[in-house]
Amino acid sequence: MRNENKRSVKVGIFVLIGIIILVAGILTLGAQQKAFVKSIRVTSVFDGVGGLQTGNNVWFSGVKIGTVKKINFYGDSQVEIEMNIESSSKDYIKKNAKATISSDGLIGNKIIVIYRGSGQGPTIEDGDKLASEMPLDTDKMMETLQINNKNLVSITEDLKILTHKLSSGEGIVGAVLTDSTLVKTFKATLQNLESTAANSNRMTAELAKFSNGLNQKGGLVDKMLNDTTLFESLKATAENLENTSSEASDAAQNFNKVSENLNKTDNAIGMLLNDEEFAAYLKSTMSSLDTGTVRMNETLEALRYHWLFRKSFRKRDKAQAESE
Repeated sequence: MRNENKRSVKVGIFVLIGIIILVAGILTLGAQQKAFVKSIRVTSVFDGVGGLQTGNNVWFSGVKIGTVKKINFYGDSQVEIEMNIESSSKDYIKKNAKATISSDGLIGNKIIVIYRGSGQGPTIEDGDKLASEMPLDTDKMMETLQINNKNLVSITEDLKILTHKLSSGEGIVGAVLTDSTLVKTFKATLQNLESTAANSNRMTAELAKFSNGLNQKGGLVDKMLNDTTLFESLKATAENLENTSSEASDAAQNFNKVSENLNKTDNAIGMLLNDEEFAAYLKSTMSSLDTGTVRMNETLEALRYHWLFRKSFRKRDKAQAESE
């Protein structure tokens, strides 16, 4: 009889402990799921939930304020998320707030994160629908990272080939890095360029000095720019040169006409220059005149000794001697 009583007591104790554990579990789960807290229902529509499940948490400003109550299909291919949110939190959430899907840690469960709306608008109420904002797609991110990894491997291979060529002295850069003679030549070229730059700077300074000298008050350029008298004088000189060139052009034209006439035989000078028959006739006439002159001189010399003219020549000679 005592053994039965002991057994009954033990069973009662185990049952009581089980009931206590069950009640504690219910209370704990209820507290986590906000089952015993007054709440309001809000919804939000997403293109996809990315693994979100019923019972996942709803966060606002880093604080858990509710849970996902239900996930329903909406429209053609969208999903409607129904959330239970504590009534004490609604005063901080505006109607223009947005909901998005995030993760609880790097690889944790999916959660709903609500971003507080801005402005002084009204707060949310039971049955409101929040605007949604699609999160970054992890799968697409991984695909992009995979592509980037492949590109990085390709770049690394190219870089390896490039560094090998450089170390082997291939190409211009490799030759510059490995060939000491080319380095010296390149250094000399740089020195020449530096010298050329210095000469260019010096020439520029001299040109600036020369231009400053030209622009000084009283200089030639200043007079040409500001002295109206000099300008008028230069203008008159230019006009005189223009007139002179015009007269020279006219004279050249006249000379051309004269030279053309000299080549013709219808004038005296042209006949003298171009008519061979007239030239021969003129030459013959001059020769006859020369012969006649000689003979006349001989005749006059003979008359000097003629008795009729002898007395006259003597008087002339005597007069000349007296005058001398």
